Amino acid sequence: MLRRWGIIGFFVLISACQNQNFVTPPPDPLGNNLNSIHSEKNPRLSDDGRFLVFSSDRRQQRRIFLYDLSQRKLLPLPGLNQPRVFYDQPDISRNGRYLVYTSEQDGKTDVFLYDRQTFQSRNLTKTYIGQVRNPTISGDGRWIAFEGDRTGQWDIEVIDRGVQPDLVESE
Repeated sequence: MLRRWGIIGFFVLISACQNQNFVTPPPDPLGNNLNSIHSEKNPRLSDDGRFLVFSSDRRQQRRIFLYDLSQRKLLPLPGLNQPRVFYDQPDISRNGRYLVYTSEQDGKTDVFLYDRQTFQSRNLTKTYIGQVRNPTISGDGRWIAFEGDRTGQWDIEVIDRGVQPDLVESE
């Protein structure tokens, strides 16, 4: 009797583990969906849960990708992901207009801000002395924080982009 309940318990446990509310599509070998056959890393959701930004090793280099969970498709990021440039550690503002990420473009890793309305990237740490990593952005896009080692140890650095960096943030 005990053995029988043990087997039933095992199958109940397995069923419970498989009965999650996953909305993840299956991997796409061509890399045209959320997951591919390559390493996907650093997922960050917009505050409303609509957008998911992440980095991936697909297409033979580390790039930033943006997935729209409501439309279930990758969105284009014109001007981002240049050939032979390393992109990593993305984060996203509340409505998905702004992305921050690290990239090695001028011989050192810097924090960049990408605006999805203007399709422009801006190097926020070009004159920063030291290494940077793990940027994050506030919901309204005003504040950007990252880890920096300009003092010889890893500290938190904060950039204030101004009182109203995004008058259209509530789109």
